[in-house]
Amino acid sequence: MSLTPPNRVDPIKVLVVDDHAFFRRGLVSVLAEESDIDVVGEAADGEDAVTQAGDLLPDVVLMDVRMPKTSGIAACTGIKNMVPSAKIVMLTMSDEEEDLFEAIKAGATGYLLKEISVVELPEAVRAVAGGQSFINPSMATKLIGEFATLAKKEKGRPQSLPAPRLTAREKEVLRLVARGLNNKDIGEELYISDNTVKNHVRNILEKLQLHSRTEAAVYAIREKFLDADGE
Repeated sequence: MSLTPPNRVDPIKVLVVDDHAFFRRGLVSVLAEESDIDVVGEAADGEDAVTQAGDLLPDVVLMDVRMPKTSGIAACTGIKNMVPSAKIVMLTMSDEEEDLFEAIKAGATGYLLKEISVVELPEAVRAVAGGQSFINPSMATKLIGEFATLAKKEKGRPQSLPAPRLTAREKEVLRLVARGLNNKDIGEELYISDNTVKNHVRNILEKLQLHSRTEAAVYAIREKFLDADGE
């Protein structure tokens, strides 16, 4: 089943970045089989990735975390500064927490282990192109744990503005976003359609003046939306 963002006519433009040529070619080969995905470029290091991103204006960048010259983390920051609309998915061989946290801070939308299957890879590209976050489940658990730690540090910090009012349904969706569920899983959990979930997420971000699902997860944990009563 295609997860291509609705109303999208043009293929999703992807830039693949990895210093290991064999692995890079493997990614390109898998994505080339998808009619709605177009690999517009390849790069072997972070420096070249930033340059190509500026020239090619990709929708999605698949990029290794650790590379020569310029690391994937540094390149992520450079690409987001040059092409803010680009969605960046970091790829890694290990599940080191420090890399994950730094990637999210740098603007990455997704974070995947390189053991990802040939089926999951195109799905990840479509998901982030459609505005969703896509993080390996084991890493999502660590990410939420880190957010919980940050939330404790911020406990007691005065709020400059009153918290915006969310509807009961929006609170339910926000709790599930904070647990790392994607739109499809949230829809199944609440018995609503993917489009309805997407609308709720958009409204939540607008009300909270946030820019991503990751920021929404941080907010949910800080404001204790994961507690039993959701307050």
